[in-house]
Amino acid sequence: MSDSRRDAATPVVSAFYDRFPYPGDPLQDGPPPGYNWRWCWASAQSAVRGQLPSPSGGAPHPVRLLDAGCGTGVSTDYLCHLNPGADVLAVDISAGALEVARERLRRSGGGERVVALRQEQRSLLDLAGEGPFDYINSVGVLHHLRDPLAGLRSLADLMAEDGILHLFLYADAGRWEIHRCQRALALLGVGTGESGLRLGRELFQVLPEEHRLRRHHEQRWALDTAADANFADMYLHPQETSYNLERLMALIEAAGLHFAGFSNPAVWDPSRLLSGELLERALARSPREQWALVEELDPDISHFEFFLTRRPVVPNQWLDDRLLLNASAELQPCLWGWPSGSLLGPDLEPLSLSDAEVAVLRAVEAQPGVPLQSLAGLEINASIARDLWRRRLLLLRAPQGGSAEHA
Repeated sequence: MSDSRRDAATPVVSAFYDRFPYPGDPLQDGPPPGYNWRWCWASAQSAVRGQLPSPSGGAPHPVRLLDAGCGTGVSTDYLCHLNPGADVLAVDISAGALEVARERLRRSGGGERVVALRQEQRSLLDLAGEGPFDYINSVGVLHHLRDPLAGLRSLADLMAEDGILHLFLYADAGRWEIHRCQRALALLGVGTGESGLRLGRELFQVLPEEHRLRRHHEQRWALDTAADANFADMYLHPQETSYNLERLMALIEAAGLHFAGFSNPAVWDPSRLLSGELLERALARSPREQWALVEELDPDISHFEFFLTRRPVVPNQWLDDRLLLNASAELQPCLWGWPSGSLLGPDLEPLSLSDAEVAVLRAVEAQPGVPLQSLAGLEINASIARDLWRRRLLLLRAPQGGSAEHA
């Protein structure tokens, strides 16, 4: 691994993940279980811009994807299976994690789904010349750098002009109990190796049963940390930073990038917490103020997951029926249980579709790229199509040369 721009924490973090390759998800033969639309380039484009990009002239080039800090390859596996035909580069600083990642992709057949797959031991700070990438995924990585801003600027330099960056960073509020446990274990000098793992698990056995930290771990995190690597990553990590909303937005601004929406938007909707006059007052505030309100009201938010772009984006809302019906559509690839009227949506939420909705999705699947109003054997209703788009079941593309409605 080149050390030319290595972060100050790289040696200790690399050694930590060599001991505890993360995430500790088991290997399996065949595609990974379930779907996650955040690792699908087309779904991310639709979420950020409201539409898929119009085809450019000339021969199409493969979508270029970067998995920056791929760990044991769970994210790379999804990126390959959900973006067939893509050109994928996956990097990580840990040789131990990459060894697991390569075996994961071999067993799953993920590399056979794309035109190119490279899995390399490199720092995300040392990828000059590898861009531009259409989509960069960096989940749970920047907050383990000594200088997260340098890491974010490095990723920004690798983005295509219309590229999207998907990030996952720790949030202060929902990690309050975790931070206290981390500091307690550090004060006890348990270390970051096998003894630290043993003593860390012992902590939650010897604390009184009704102790707040023990109850919080058992009720919220015990299942997630069943694998030793996951427990170590949560409680023993030698380098970690977390953010509140204000500092997060300052970080993004300092990197010269633009916030383009949360990839878990339902979490930041005040309507899941408030009702009546309080909700009316909340919805009258700016989006930034609504998010700040949710942050104050929900102390369980343990991370931020969000999209960034190089330029500000105003997503297409498809308010004009004529433009909507003249758009072509693709079926959301991240559905579990399709074809059926009862299935799981992109966020694995249960859905029950009407016969009319199923008919639209079936017609789009059979005739991809055809304008909605020209789908054979179907007289489509604009309101049904718009609702399917809002629920992320349809991905829309504006007609070539057509104008988009951004109001």
